[in-house]
Amino acid sequence: MTEPEDLSEIEARAVGAVDLDWQLELLHRLVAARSDDGLESAAQHTMSAVMRGLELDLDEWEIDLDELRRDPNHSEEIDRKEALGLVGSMGTGEGRSLILNGHVDVVGAGIEADWTVPPWELTRRDGRAYGRGAVDMKGALTCAVGAVRALRLADVRLAGTLSIQSVVGEEDGGTGTLATVRRGHTGDAAIVLEPTQLQIAAAHCGALCFRIEVRGLAAHGCVRDEGVSAIDKAVPLLVALRDLEAQRNARLEHPLYRDTANPLPIAVGTIQGGDWPSTVPDSVTLEGRCGVAPGESLASVRAEFEAAVATVAAGDEWLREHSPVVIWFGGRFESAEIAPGSAIVKILAGAADCATGVTPAVCGVTYGADMRILNNIAGIPTVMFGPGDVRQAHAPDEYVSLEDLAACTRALVVAAMRYCGVET
Repeated sequence: MTEPEDLSEIEARAVGAVDLDWQLELLHRLVAARSDDGLESAAQHTMSAVMRGLELDLDEWEIDLDELRRDPNHSEEIDRKEALGLVGSMGTGEGRSLILNGHVDVVGAGIEADWTVPPWELTRRDGRAYGRGAVDMKGALTCAVGAVRALRLADVRLAGTLSIQSVVGEEDGGTGTLATVRRGHTGDAAIVLEPTQLQIAAAHCGALCFRIEVRGLAAHGCVRDEGVSAIDKAVPLLVALRDLEAQRNARLEHPLYRDTANPLPIAVGTIQGGDWPSTVPDSVTLEGRCGVAPGESLASVRAEFEAAVATVAAGDEWLREHSPVVIWFGGRFESAEIAPGSAIVKILAGAADCATGVTPAVCGVTYGADMRILNNIAGIPTVMFGPGDVRQAHAPDEYVSLEDLAACTRALVVAAMRYCGVET
């Protein structure tokens, strides 16, 4: 790689110490350490061993889940039996402190026959690394520790503190990051390493999980007209949700989402109903997620959603007497945003430009993430920046490009040096 002229001598030395092969060997171990369905401890132990080998100051602890569940900001969809917290830090602590935050938990592999590679084994092909968690977001965690390793190899002594927060439970509500900030691990700024295509996400939308229970009246299928199909009664609700989605998107005026076609999707993910082919179904349950705009309160979203369901019920004789029930459950993701002119945005943009030769765009993303916990709850100015595209996340043949992994690591090296400062 040709070193950009804007890098200082010590920055160029540190960037030159980035070792992608070392990162891929770690990514191989992390992908193999299955961490879906709340079983994240093996991956945390792998991260702990790596941080210890890099001589980071470690804080490892068993999260008190019972206590955390009493926190008003806690939400989860998985009933965990254990959860481990892990933070590794380097630097003198005299200057500014920067957090690199990433999660080890992943979603399940789904139908494994849809994969062309083994989901729980890293596969390198065509300049990409494949495997569950490659992009969301174990690959990004290797960028964080890869940046620390490069700083160590280049004998860089940070004036401030650089911390890596390896967390659990991001996918279902943010258990690990909430526990980490409640333990007192804060900083002057943070970068959450979500897959942003190496753009700087200064805003993310939120999301709420909903359940709508619709009642009908059972009857034998041969006299279906004498029953009331809950499936038929659910259809106008599905139409109403599409209309509500369009209305909410039409009124969103946010500069970071001008080019986003559907920033506030309302997606129904499961439909369950009926219990016999020749019986008119007496119940249907719809479950899904509703997007939340930056700056929008969760309470106002719930109220608007419930009003849309109530409007459908008011226009139907059966539903007026048997109102659909809306239940809010599972993960609860507030939105978050930071001013595009904030110090961490400017420093990260400059670092990425110098380290990779590409100036990252500042954008907003449509998914929820742990940025909201660091920014909204802990009061830490936070952005998201990471390798890969979220479109590959949660999908068969999940992958991240090797080029993105290397570029992200180089950018983090320079950002850490410029934000925390370097002792001479």
